[in-house]
Amino acid sequence: MVMLLVTSLAFSQTHLYENPDFDRITQDHQILAILPFKATVTLRPKQMKEITAEHMAKMELAEGREIQAGMYSWFLKRKKRGALGIDVQDPNTTNALLAKARISEDDYSMMTPQEIAEVLGVDAVIMGTFETTKPMSDGASIALGVLVGFYGSTNRAVANIFIYNAQDGVLLVNYNKAVAGSVGSSTEDLVNILMRKASRRITYTKKV
Repeated sequence: MVMLLVTSLAFSQTHLYENPDFDRITQDHQILAILPFKATVTLRPKQMKEITAEHMAKMELAEGREIQAGMYSWFLKRKKRGALGIDVQDPNTTNALLAKARISEDDYSMMTPQEIAEVLGVDAVIMGTFETTKPMSDGASIALGVLVGFYGSTNRAVANIFIYNAQDGVLLVNYNKAVAGSVGSSTEDLVNILMRKASRRITYTKKV
C-alpha cells in the first residue's frame, strides 16, 4: 500500500487582474461554466522514458479535468454558504456539450470565448492552463510513484485562469499563480490556494 505524505503548498508568484467594469458587466449573469484546463506535466528525462506518449496525454487530460472538478467543488461550497451570487454548470454537462460539439482542450485557441459560451449556454466561461512538474491527481501520482520512483520530488505548479464574458468575449478576470509543494499536495489544496485570494476580488463571491 502506497502512503501519501501530507505536506503543504507554499505561496509564490501571483498576478490578479479584474476588469474595472466587472460589476456592471456581470450584473445580470446567472450561470457560468468551468472548462477542463489545458494541462502540461513536465517530468524528468528518466521519468519520461518510462511513460508512453499515450499515457502522458491521458494523464494531462485527467489533470485538466481534476482542476475543473476541484474548482466546481470550491464554488459549490460557497453557493451552499450563500457566498456565491451565480450558478455554476455541472462539469458533466459542460464536458458532454463540448464533446457533442467536438471541442477539446486543444481547440480552445481556435475559438473565441463567445463561441464556446454559446455552445454551453452560459453567461461566462472560466478556462485556463495548468503546468506542473508532477501530476496532482491521486491516481496518476500513485501510478507514477510505483512505475518510476516518483515520490520524494518537489512539485511546482503554475495556473493561469481566465474568466470571459459570454456576450462579447471581454476579459473579466485573469489570475496567474505559481505555487510549490511536495508529494502530498492535492488538487483540492491547489484549488483552495488559487481561489482564496481571487475570491476576495471577484464579485461573484462575497463574504457571509
